[in-house]
Formats: sequence, structure tokens, C-alpha cells
Amino acid sequence: MKSKSIWTREFQSVVDNGRNHSLVIDLPENKGGSNSGPTALEICVMSFSGCIGTIFAMVAQKMRLPFHRMEVLVDANKPDDAGTITDLHFILEIATSEPKEKVAKCLEHTMKTCPVGLLFQQAGVNITNEITML
Repeated sequence: MKSKSIWTREFQSVVDNGRNHSLVIDLPENKGGSNSGPTALEICVMSFSGCIGTIFAMVAQKMRLPFHRMEVLVDANKPDDAGTITDLHFILEIATSEPKEKVAKCLEHTMKTCPVGLLFQQAGVNITNEITML
């Protein structure tokens, strides 16, 4: 995996992954930016929710756990006196006819293999979750 960041103006940059995908990162206006994109730290949180969703879908397929709707809602806590995120709490909202226990088992396996989640865990971020059956 590769990435490149090209500064464009003020606190705005364009980052890419070396595979023709790019996005703008910026700071919000109250931090001196022009709010033209998410911050780098927000992208980390977005990556976490996306990774949980992707890996859960992969594990669910292997476990034969069908679902027709799933959302991962993440709340990241970065206290003013902390250099970075200290806590992540997410809610897995899922519409399935399978029992909640099977969904919980799938989520447990997901958390053991989600690369972004593992990065946060290894960095000492406290991760909690809950499941909402739709």
C-alpha cells in the first residue's frame, strides 16, 4: 500500500492511495481551514467504520448470516487534553432474521480480524460496541 499527500493551499491537501483514488483533507473553518474535506483524524474514524462494515460482511458470508441492511455508527472521543482519540464506541445496526447471539459471534470474529480496529487496539484506544437489531 502507498499514499501520497500533495499540499494545495492553507491547510488543504489531496491524498491518494496510488491506485487512482484520492480525496481532499482539510481543517474545519474554526481551526483555520476552509472545511473542504474531512480531517486526517476523521478519515481514521471513517476508515474504522468502513473496515468494521466490510469485515463483518465477509465474516457474515462465511457464517451464512444473511442480512439486508447494516450500518456502523461510530462515536470517537478525543478529549481536549489528549493528543489523539482515546475511546471509540460503535453501534452495529443490522436487519436480519438471525438471532442476536449469531450476530454477536460474527461481530466478535470481525473485531479479531479488522485491520483498522486492530491498529486502534494496538494504540491503546478503548473500543466498545453494541448491537441494534432492526
